[in-house]
Amino acid sequence: MRVPLSALYPVFSLTVFGLYPSMASNLWVFLCKYFCTYLQTIGPKEGWQVYSSAQDADGRCICTVVAPEQSLCSRDAKSRQLRQLLEKVQNMSQSIEVLNLRTQRDFQYVMKMENQMKGLRTKFRQIEDDKKSIMAKNFQLRFPSLPLVPSALQELKDKMDELKPLIPVLEQYKMDAALISQFKEEIRNLSMVLTGIQEELGAYDYDELYQRVLRLDSRLRSCMGKLTCGKLMKITGPITIKTSGTRFGTWMTDPLGTTRNNRVWYMDSYMNSKIVREFKTMEDFVAGVVSRTYTLPFKWEGTNHIVYNGSLFYNKYQTNIIVKYSLETGNILAQRALEFAGFHNMYPYTWGGYSDIDVMADELGMWVVYATNQNAGNVVISQLDPDTLQVLKTWNTEYSKRNAGESFMICGTLYITNSHLSGAKVYYAYSTKTSTYEYIDIPFHNQYFHISMLDYNARERALYAWNNGHQVIFNVTLFHVIKTDDS
Repeated sequence: MRVPLSALYPVFSLTVFGLYPSMASNLWVFLCKYFCTYLQTIGPKEGWQVYSSAQDADGRCICTVVAPEQSLCSRDAKSRQLRQLLEKVQNMSQSIEVLNLRTQRDFQYVMKMENQMKGLRTKFRQIEDDKKSIMAKNFQLRFPSLPLVPSALQELKDKMDELKPLIPVLEQYKMDAALISQFKEEIRNLSMVLTGIQEELGAYDYDELYQRVLRLDSRLRSCMGKLTCGKLMKITGPITIKTSGTRFGTWMTDPLGTTRNNRVWYMDSYMNSKIVREFKTMEDFVAGVVSRTYTLPFKWEGTNHIVYNGSLFYNKYQTNIIVKYSLETGNILAQRALEFAGFHNMYPYTWGGYSDIDVMADELGMWVVYATNQNAGNVVISQLDPDTLQVLKTWNTEYSKRNAGESFMICGTLYITNSHLSGAKVYYAYSTKTSTYEYIDIPFHNQYFHISMLDYNARERALYAWNNGHQVIFNVTLFHVIKTDDS
C-alpha cells in the first residue's frame, strides 16, 4: 500500500528478530544509511510495502522490511545538492566563456601594442646612435643629419600619443584576467565538492542506484514467498494516515489486491448507513478524492467488515446474516446466516457498537468471529468459504466475547485484545491449528484512546485500525519458520 511520506518516515527500515542483535543493528544502520538517506519518493507520490521478519532453525535473520514500492524511488537531498552544484558550475562556465571572448578581443590590441613597442625600441636605438654621433663631432652645426633629431623626437611623441588609448584596455584586461583566475579557483573547489559527493554516493549515479533498489526489492519479495505463517511477536506504531469521520467506522484495502491496484474503501459509522466510498490510491484517500460511491442494498451494523478478492463482506443490519457484495458489478453474490450467532449488541466487543459479528481474513482464508448462547457467550471462530459463505469448520473458545476489546486473525491464530481503551494489549491467542490457547502480553500504543476496528491485512503484514476518528496502521513482527526445498 502507499502512504504519504509525511505519514510514514522512514520510508525504508529493517526489523530483525533473531539471535544476533548486533548484526541486526548493523544491517539496519547500513540499509537506512544507504537507502533512506539517498532515496526518497518521486514527487508527491510516496509508497511503502510492509514485510515482516524471518528466522531459520538456527535463529538467523533471513529477511524483513518496510520497503518502498518499485516505481516510487527518486533523488534525495544529496542528489538535489549535487544537481544544484552542477547548475552552478554550468553558469560559471558560461560566464567564463563570455570573459574568454572579451580577452580574445583585447588580445588583438595587445598584439598591436607589442608591434608598436618594438617600433619604439628601434626608434630609441636610432636616436641613441644619432645622439652619440652628434656628440662625437662636437655638435658640428654643419652636420647634415642634425635636423633628424627633432624629427625623430616628434615621431616618438606621435607614437606615444597613439598608444595612450591602449592603457585602459590593458587595465581592463588585467581585471578580466584576475576574474578568470578567481572563477577557475571556484570551479576547482566545486569540483572537489562534487567528487566528494560522488564518492559518498558510492560512485553510483541515480539510475544505477535505482536499479539496485529494484533488485533488492525483488529479492525481498522472493524471500517473502518462502515465509510460512508466523507467530505474532510485536506490534509497533501506529502510523496516522488520516483523521476523518465519526468515532466509529472501518477502512480497508483488499489483501488479495495487487500493488498496482491498491484501492481503499471507507465506511463511516457502525449503523444506519449504506454508503461505501472508494479511493483509487492511498494518496487519494488522504486527499479526500473519492473515485466511486456505492449504495449497498442493505444497511450494515458494526465496524467489522472486509474487502476480500474484489467483494465486500459485511453484517446485515439487525441480523446475523453475512452479505457478500460485488464491488465490480454492484450485485449481491451470496448471503448466509450464522447459526445461533448473537447480533445487535447481544455479544459485542467491550465498546458496543453492534460489534457482535466480526468478519476477517488472513493468510489461510476468511473467518468470522462471534458468540452464541450455546457457547455461553464465549468467542466462536468459524472458517468460511469466501464463495458461498458456508461454514467449513468451527472452534469454540472459553474467552468471553463481551470482555474482548477487538480481535484479528494471523495465520490461523485468533488474537484478542483485553480492551478498546488506553493500556490495551493483545492478551489472548487461540490457535485453530492445535485447538489450544495461551495468555500472552503484547502491548500496543492506543494513541487516540478508543479503538472501534482492528483488522489484519495479510498482504501488507499490518493492522488497520479506526482509532477515535483517526485511520491508523500498526506494523507487526512475526516469528517465521522458513520453507526450504527439503521441507
